[in-house]
Amino acid sequence: MNGAAPDWLFPAFAGGLGAVVGSFLNVCIHRLPRDLSIVRPRSACPCCGRLIAWYDNVPILSFLLLRARCRGCGAPIAARYPLVEAATAGLFAALALLRGPGIAFAAGAALAGALVALIVIDAEHQILPDAITLPGIAAGLFLAPLQAWLEPQGPGPGAVLLDRLLGAVLGYLMLFLVNAAYRGWQGLQGVKPEERLDGIGRGDFKLLAMIGAFLGTRLMLFTLFAGAVTGAVWGVYLMAFHGYGWRSKLPYGVFLGAAAILALFVGEPIVRWYALRLEAIP
Repeated sequence: MNGAAPDWLFPAFAGGLGAVVGSFLNVCIHRLPRDLSIVRPRSACPCCGRLIAWYDNVPILSFLLLRARCRGCGAPIAARYPLVEAATAGLFAALALLRGPGIAFAAGAALAGALVALIVIDAEHQILPDAITLPGIAAGLFLAPLQAWLEPQGPGPGAVLLDRLLGAVLGYLMLFLVNAAYRGWQGLQGVKPEERLDGIGRGDFKLLAMIGAFLGTRLMLFTLFAGAVTGAVWGVYLMAFHGYGWRSKLPYGVFLGAAAILALFVGEPIVRWYALRLEAIP
């Protein structure tokens, strides 16, 4: 009798773990923009204040059983809660299928979870909390060389750490310089310093640094390109059909985060394909 675990077991476990992590991410999404603790107090209905029992806090399932209503007051529960849980579960399961058990899965899951929270917070509040991005940078710089040490398949831990440091620093500096150039351009137009606007939010600098710390320099550049293209297309759409102007705010972190998730799964083969096409040019 073969004692090996079935192939579906780890992806199923990862999906369940992702749903639980998604439930915690919902707490972060609700509380961090409001400067509330993510530890205390216990979760409660924002309408009636009723503490949420454990059996009403089972990811996805409780939302369905409660028919999207609070058990106490009947207030509607936002669809964002099960969507975040389902998205995180799906990303974790997909990472498990792609990478299998190990440090590579752990690093990818840490990045994916942080990105889900940041995307939703930026979409709802147009902020990217330091409480996620700064620990995320540290986690990326720690996990990448650890992975190179535990699963030696390419460059050593030192080279990997150097690449991640470069990705983090370049990610921050590139957006910082673009924003500085935009503020300088406003100065040339006669806009007073106190009236000048940021073209890119300061949180986006740290978000791209976090992405660089996890994914390295090449995939950070891929993320920047994909995020810029999709953000520009969406911005043109809003300007053409919804009355947005050049000074309207756009949650760029949503596009950077989505592009980083794309890079996490398919960025490496796309970058390799592009590099081969460049080499083929005479």
